[in-house]
Amino acid sequence: MKRVIINVEGKVQGVYFRRFTQSKAIELGITGYVMNDANGSVNILAQGALSAVDHFIEWCRIGSPQAQVDKVYVQEDEEDEIYLDFSILP
Repeated sequence: MKRVIINVEGKVQGVYFRRFTQSKAIELGITGYVMNDANGSVNILAQGALSAVDHFIEWCRIGSPQAQVDKVYVQEDEEDEIYLDFSILP
């Protein structure tokens, strides 16, 4: 299992980025959450199979159809909390 925190910068709020992110995560069997950040970026916690999380990170570099992703930061996360689904948080 791999667990990462992803921060996506660019035009990622107001373009259904969180909804598309949730759909992609569910498609790949990834659990965790996605939420808007006050600075205009989007934060994601993703956990799942190594290959699925790697594929998800690559998807984040493109994002939703109307998004314009400028930067994606990925940080390994050592927490042991288990998420059972993928949620959209405010």
